Amino acid sequence: MIFEEETISSERIYEGKILNLRRDRVRVHNGQESYREIVEHNGGVAIAAVTPEGKMVLVRQYRKAAGKALLEVPAGKIEKDESSHLEVAIRELKEETGYTAGQMTLITHFYASVGYSMEIIYLYLALHLSPGETSFDEHELIEIEEYEIKDLKKMIKTGAICDSKTIAAILLTEQELNGE
Repeated sequence: MIFEEETISSERIYEGKILNLRRDRVRVHNGQESYREIVEHNGGVAIAAVTPEGKMVLVRQYRKAAGKALLEVPAGKIEKDESSHLEVAIRELKEETGYTAGQMTLITHFYASVGYSMEIIYLYLALHLSPGETSFDEHELIEIEEYEIKDLKKMIKTGAICDSKTIAAILLTEQELNGE
């Protein structure tokens, strides 16, 4: 049975630069009340960039929340004044890797963590790459690495790749390139 939760009240707990946090009081299916803490986020993009040689371009950077450097697909947040996630994907690919894509195709979109966040990630496949210069944000330190997809799948299984958007990008890119 599908049901919706009625919002009785909503309180903004925190307002930040990249996210907000609110607490909603809701009425659930049995008529009782409960609370939901919701992270409000403008969303982001992730780019599965594949070189003409068939390698995926990934970036390694330190992530404070994880407490370590992670290997990820290039990605970035959609700013409040940006309406085109395609333009964000083009910008982020260039900034983080230096590459420009001759072809950018939206593969899918998905919630980052639907249990508590509104963030939607738009996943793009970038093909026909041309190299260029990076332009990292002033607080970013990024290493660019390229891998065969078969090797990346092994890295997922061993835990060397543990970022969910990157795992989705690798697996979906393999399907896209195989025409599935």
